[in-house]
Amino acid sequence: MQCASSFSSSSHSSSSQWFSLLRTAISTHNLLLGKCTHARIVVSGTAGDHFLSNNLLTMYSKCGSLSSARQVFDTTPDRDLVTWNAILGAYAASVDSNDGNAQEGLHLFRLLRASLGSTTRMTLAPVLKLCLNSGCLWAAEGVHGYAIKIGLVWDVFVSGTLVNIYSKCGRMRDARLLFDGMRDRDVVLWNMMLKGYVQLGLEKEAFQLFSEFHRSGLRPDEFSVQLILNGVSEVNWDEGKWHADQVQAYAAKLSLSDDNPDVFCWNKKLSEYLWAGDNWGAIECFVNMNGLNVDYDAVTLLEVLAAVAGTDDLELGKQVHGFAVKSGLDSDVSVANSLINMYSKMGCVYFAREVFNDMKHLDLISWNSMISSCAQSSLEEESVNLFIDLLHEGLKPDHFTLASVLRACSSLIDGLNISRQIHVHALKTGNIADSFVATTLIDVYSKSGKMEEAELLFQNKDDLDLACWNAMMFGYIISNDGNKALGLFSLIHRSGEKSDQITLATAAKACGCLVLLDQGKQIHAHVIKAGFDSDLYVNSGILDMYIKCGDMVNAGIVFNYISAPDDVAWTSMISGCVDNGNEDQALRIYHQMRQSGVMPDEYTFATLIKASSYVTALEQGRQLHANVIKLDCVSDPFVGTSLVDMYAKCGNIEDAYRLFKKMNVRNIVLWNAMLVGLAQHGNAEEAVNLFKSMKSHGIEPDRVSFIGILSACSLAGLTSEAYEYFHSMPNDYGIEPEIEHYSCLVDALGRAGLVQEADKVIETMPFKASASMNRALLGACRIQGDVEIGKRVAARLFALEPFDSAAYVLLSNIYAAANRWDDATYARKMMKRKNVKKDPGFSWIDVKNKLHLFVVDDRSHPPS
Repeated sequence: MQCASSFSSSSHSSSSQWFSLLRTAISTHNLLLGKCTHARIVVSGTAGDHFLSNNLLTMYSKCGSLSSARQVFDTTPDRDLVTWNAILGAYAASVDSNDGNAQEGLHLFRLLRASLGSTTRMTLAPVLKLCLNSGCLWAAEGVHGYAIKIGLVWDVFVSGTLVNIYSKCGRMRDARLLFDGMRDRDVVLWNMMLKGYVQLGLEKEAFQLFSEFHRSGLRPDEFSVQLILNGVSEVNWDEGKWHADQVQAYAAKLSLSDDNPDVFCWNKKLSEYLWAGDNWGAIECFVNMNGLNVDYDAVTLLEVLAAVAGTDDLELGKQVHGFAVKSGLDSDVSVANSLINMYSKMGCVYFAREVFNDMKHLDLISWNSMISSCAQSSLEEESVNLFIDLLHEGLKPDHFTLASVLRACSSLIDGLNISRQIHVHALKTGNIADSFVATTLIDVYSKSGKMEEAELLFQNKDDLDLACWNAMMFGYIISNDGNKALGLFSLIHRSGEKSDQITLATAAKACGCLVLLDQGKQIHAHVIKAGFDSDLYVNSGILDMYIKCGDMVNAGIVFNYISAPDDVAWTSMISGCVDNGNEDQALRIYHQMRQSGVMPDEYTFATLIKASSYVTALEQGRQLHANVIKLDCVSDPFVGTSLVDMYAKCGNIEDAYRLFKKMNVRNIVLWNAMLVGLAQHGNAEEAVNLFKSMKSHGIEPDRVSFIGILSACSLAGLTSEAYEYFHSMPNDYGIEPEIEHYSCLVDALGRAGLVQEADKVIETMPFKASASMNRALLGACRIQGDVEIGKRVAARLFALEPFDSAAYVLLSNIYAAANRWDDATYARKMMKRKNVKKDPGFSWIDVKNKLHLFVVDDRSHPPS
């Protein structure tokens, strides 16, 4: 009842209403309220809202329901970095109780790298926490290597956390190597190292490090001294006793204690914790500060709010917010801006907006923070509206404002038009000269396919950075101009600019789209030379290139080189085998994929089902259908359509129709698959009824739909209906008939014995007749005994395919039926003279998942 009463509003409530309820569930850790809200979101039809999906994910994470969080994540189609960071944070929070969660969390991190490629320090934070809490030292070493690749290893937070992990795992040598390479080493980092040595009983190393600490010019705090004095209290060697005395004298001389109430000293300590990436250390320092009744100032709150933002702990953030309100410091513009920033980083845009609305004085940072927060939380319209309000307030936007609102425009329907207006504004205000703004505009125009505008910006840009080059390359590929993309890649190389993962993967994609195998191999060589050959994102691009170029041998080599292929890499290999005609190998790779523990996704199943339909392997298809049901992928429209098509092509039209009726999908592809299946099985009446039902359901037929209905009319001998459907294409639906539709009409006329009319259609149609069309008409001529038209059609067929045995055999049979034996003999001799041989018939059976092929007069098969 309580749950029901919370939702008295209609199912059409706005996202902000659901958002408010979700934030309440998060703040109170009320899982029941969160689940009820989720249910109402699904009923209201807003479950696909990206912003709500991210907040649902956060709600389940904060309420401790990792399984529900994972379900939301798995059903979120367009995952951005916020989505990935949230699910990684959920696994990091639950790893204490389940080591399996740590392994799955680390697996998700690998998937993230393959999906988005680029990550930030905010991504590495939960991953490093997974490594720390689970004791997965091998994983920490992997993240360490990855951080070196992407240039984040010397980030204060990343390096500091790695030092912490290595020291806690007893790997002091590795910790020391990393520690010695760091440029900025504050008191907290020195203390981490001291603690690691003390805990391992390495007294000499601890004393030596303390001595280096002192000589570094930094001032050891009381924690440093207490670590040494308490940790190595029993010193049984003379030099050690001397060192201990020196530490005691040092402590006495500097009078180190926690009794100094000076807020400046406390703020300095907070700052040191922040620089070391130790957010919880900073928060603990703030708690101690309050315990000693030390008055804090605005600087204190700025430091603490920055620390809380790094923990993603909303409840803690609210408590600090309460401190700000109680002290009256929430009216300070800098503090309020920090509150907006904190709530934004936690995905709590609603609370950030409340702080923003309550501010009496707004500066440009306030507006920028709010605009950026909305843009990153999929509230693009709100972001643009805030930008307009900013202009109405008379404020002058800077480069950060423009870049943020342009990012929002890229996801709006009318975003291109708005982006152009912002472009004009940037020109007027001089912000177009800013590299950040120009690069964002190039990215927006490129993704919209407006390459002329993008090129103009690109050519007028003075300092071209790699982000510009990458955006232009990607835009050219979207615009189907891979040659220009490769030309840019060549320019990058000649200019001396170093390519990154995105550059190399994009260049490989361009080669794949253009089927340029040699250039693709050169890029592969460059990848190896540049040291990116172990990067999963780059390897996936190289793998896709080889597959699209049909070089499955090298594709297999690249795939085998990937140490831990993810579902994307496995699916690429499976799809490559299917596209290159090796369906058996595709099914074998699938079995290897399952044995490796990698779970297939909807695209994997759709590809495998297509492979089964190609080789009419019904039993394999049924097994895949069972796997689809087991892994809850049957509701996916692409998988369902593939299953319907597979059952139809494998001769089981009853199961295809039964599955079709169970699927409540308004997808034209699904209806076409069923329509064509019925037509191929000669069920003309059912096909016609299905076509009528499709129109009654409001589904507009397309070119494939008409191929299906025309084929059905052909097989059933419904020539008048075929003409009716053929003429309705341009008249009723604005679809110009293509050569496939003419082929169906010719086949229908030929089957009905109207060979002269069929020949007239071929001669008057706006296309050159294909070999299959002439072959079908020639077959009709044989049945009707029309020698003259048959002779004319055969001549056309000889010109198109001179080595097609069917044309000679059909012509010979036409002459024989007309008792023109000399002509029949001449046709056979001409076939023999040109060394044209009739293709032998063959059949196959599937026994225990293995195909056995039998060819006429071939006894090479063992049981033969």
